[in-house]
Amino acid sequence: MRILSGIQPTNVVTLGNYLGAMKNFVKLQNEFEDADILVFVADLHSITIPKDRSELKKNIKTLAALYIAVGLDPKKVHLFIQSEVPPHAELSYIIECNSYIGEMERMIQFKEKSQKEGETVTTGLLTYPCLMAADILLYDTDLVPVGADQKQHLELTRNIAERFNNKYGDTFKVPEPYIVKKSARIMSLQDPDKKMSKSDPNPKGYITLLDNINEAKNKIRRAVTDSIGIIKYDEENQKGLANLINIYSLLTNLSIEEIEKKYIGLGYKEFKEDLAEIVGQELEKIQDNYSSILASNELDEILDEGREYALKLAERKLAKVHKKIGLGR
Repeated sequence: MRILSGIQPTNVVTLGNYLGAMKNFVKLQNEFEDADILVFVADLHSITIPKDRSELKKNIKTLAALYIAVGLDPKKVHLFIQSEVPPHAELSYIIECNSYIGEMERMIQFKEKSQKEGETVTTGLLTYPCLMAADILLYDTDLVPVGADQKQHLELTRNIAERFNNKYGDTFKVPEPYIVKKSARIMSLQDPDKKMSKSDPNPKGYITLLDNINEAKNKIRRAVTDSIGIIKYDEENQKGLANLINIYSLLTNLSIEEIEKKYIGLGYKEFKEDLAEIVGQELEKIQDNYSSILASNELDEILDEGREYALKLAERKLAKVHKKIGLGR
């Protein structure tokens, strides 16, 4: 069985990104011990919106290092950079030639962004579902981890694979979705009605994995709660507290009920102080691993191995596609 997933390099990886997505990759590698797992840094996907080149280059390596730092095991997972495997872009073009404008325009993310950006929306944003399909179909992927917001893109990939197979003969494996178990959505520490995000104008609303640890602890201590004063999980009336309990639960593996029981008779000050320490310890562990990885040649060795492994699979599939559609001599 082969599992594949891609992650875009962003300039800030928040605690919300870590708890909502990154930890799921670590669980996945442990859950499917016998699977062939490929994880790539989706740098080609990231340029649908213009990026500063020096920032992008730095972010690619930072993200790769952070994934190793949080527990991705290079002995279980092949980690590589998308743009270092040229068949991704070439197969994407071939898929574009076997897809329809109407399909692309119906994608929710394109519709939302094109309404906002108008005529300045890039062609890459329109056709990036073809690149996403190429990413998946290159590797005869069996399972693709998806959240609710990505189901539409995977369904398009399945449709494209079936259409291509019907037209040219058996070429692509039709992938199945692996629905990621719903984990708590981590919200802003200052506005619990909004998702924790690096774009939050208030820097006290989010914590990044590379934040100064004392500053991160202070963000937890100053997080918005309410005047009720009881440690009880209530998403309606105690949104800020519910958000902090979710963070506590995901970092300690304690259930919400266990956390509530632990703080019977205690107030927000004690709860926040304990959570600040828990967050601080987690960040310290990640940052120590991250620094160690960047100080050695380990990351380049991991990415080189991942690239060579991915290239071998991708070039074989691309050669089959060329033969099926009649490209070359």
